[in-house]
Amino acid sequence: MMQDEAFEQIVSMFNWLVSWVAAGAMMFGGVVPYIPQYRDIRRTQNAEGFSTYVCLVLLVANILRILFRFGRYFETLLLWQSIIMIATMLAMLNLCTNVRVNAELNTKRRSFLDFDWKYFWSWSRFLDYVECVAAFTLTAAYVTYVLVDSAVFVETLGFLAVFSEAMLGTPQLYCNYQNKSTEGMSVKMVLMWTSGDTFKTGYFLLTQAPVQFWTCGMLQVLVDFSILFQVYYYRLYPKKPAPHAASHNACAKAL
Repeated sequence: MMQDEAFEQIVSMFNWLVSWVAAGAMMFGGVVPYIPQYRDIRRTQNAEGFSTYVCLVLLVANILRILFRFGRYFETLLLWQSIIMIATMLAMLNLCTNVRVNAELNTKRRSFLDFDWKYFWSWSRFLDYVECVAAFTLTAAYVTYVLVDSAVFVETLGFLAVFSEAMLGTPQLYCNYQNKSTEGMSVKMVLMWTSGDTFKTGYFLLTQAPVQFWTCGMLQVLVDFSILFQVYYYRLYPKKPAPHAASHNACAKAL
């Protein structure tokens, strides 16, 4: 009898430990691929290899996900995941903006309040990005407040949140296709995306998250595996790039 109780306690502790590890992986796993990128930019003072549009997509996706929770409840763990990702993307933007401005001392300063679409998301101060994110958040929050009782709006909001995040890898996929090469792309980063997205999708399925979450998670995994297939294919059948070809880093998802 005592042995059975001891065994049950061990199993209970093990389940508790696994749940906490899974929770930590869910909250912080998404930001891990950006830590080496942040350190590399800070060390080299060069942000050319990282597209700040990655930050834009993730900010929009996670803001919409948080607003979606007001219309349809989902696990608090996923809410914290979005908050942590937003903070991480703002930190990346702050670093990239400072590095770019320091390298372009003679360039005319560009501001969000200029409302010049030509320079959208290419501003000279981190504060301009914060103003843009705040304006988007307030606008989206107001629309959500007005339409939160509409089931169609709420489901559409949730779909847009996860679909935009799921499509994050498509620019890299298209860039590789155009260049017929994956040179300049970090395979290690893609492997981290694939493992993280696979784990995340499995978690959504096991916890019975809203259908938008696991459907777009599967799409994200499909995009990741497509990029890995490109790595294999273009190494097997390499093609000499054109002399005037654009740099691969310019359109990278995140190196």
